[in-house]
Amino acid sequence: MQIAFIGMGTMGAPMAANLLNAGYSVTVHNRNREREIALSEAGAMRAATPAKAAAAADVIIVCVSDTPDVEAVILGENGVLQGARAGAVVVDMSTISPAATRAMAAALAEKDIDMLDAPVSGGSEGAQQGTLSIMVGGEAAVFERVKPVLGAMGKTITHIGPSGAGQTTKAINQIIIAGTYMGVAEGMVLGLKANLDMEKVLQAVSGGAAASWGLSNRAGNMLNNSYPLGFRVKLHAKDLRIALDTARNSGAVLPVAALVEQLEAGLISRGFGDEDVSAMARVLREASGLNE
Repeated sequence: MQIAFIGMGTMGAPMAANLLNAGYSVTVHNRNREREIALSEAGAMRAATPAKAAAAADVIIVCVSDTPDVEAVILGENGVLQGARAGAVVVDMSTISPAATRAMAAALAEKDIDMLDAPVSGGSEGAQQGTLSIMVGGEAAVFERVKPVLGAMGKTITHIGPSGAGQTTKAINQIIIAGTYMGVAEGMVLGLKANLDMEKVLQAVSGGAAASWGLSNRAGNMLNNSYPLGFRVKLHAKDLRIALDTARNSGAVLPVAALVEQLEAGLISRGFGDEDVSAMARVLREASGLNE
């Protein structure tokens, strides 16, 4: 099976590497062409445009930053739509608008090209280890065709429903992360202000109902006030804006997500947008006098 992979960012590059390691033939393309080099050295072929990457591919995977980027890759000049052959499957693993996803799926369908929306969760660690959670929207039969490919990149692979359902599920995922990280940050700040032994605090709360991935993997960042990249603040804020737009369209009320998006917007305006999303603790630490 021939695979095209477009987008060699923090997530895309290790995901493409896992496909190579699984024995697939992979052609890569990235807007910044230098990012293709490491994959090329590992055995991937390179293509000058998304259209050329898609031309011989059975499965075309897209993993870029935002809705306009996906639209440009798929529908733009020299985009996937201009190169992909009938019967191919486009798998968008970016996190974008569910409505835009459905529109692109319809445009591709006019040329007999199938599309799945398959956003992921698990951060850069999951991308590197091939343990991502992949939430998929689109036709069930198409999902079954590409499930082995997804299995090279993820551990939990779930077909949710029709086109856009994967993206809506990812919005739910990001809403939950927002609340979890906010709760962990508040807990860490209170413990620090109370002068507790935070190693013992973490041992205690990690064994009960407060246990979570965020607590286990990001509380240390919050205690150390250091936020090495796992998933960028600016990307999480983008994801929350998608979630809030989706909520407005459906009549759902998301007060915690709205608050976190505002806090992240403030961090971005101050130059912290490329830090890990656990950097929301920076705001609470500062307000509590811990960063003085």
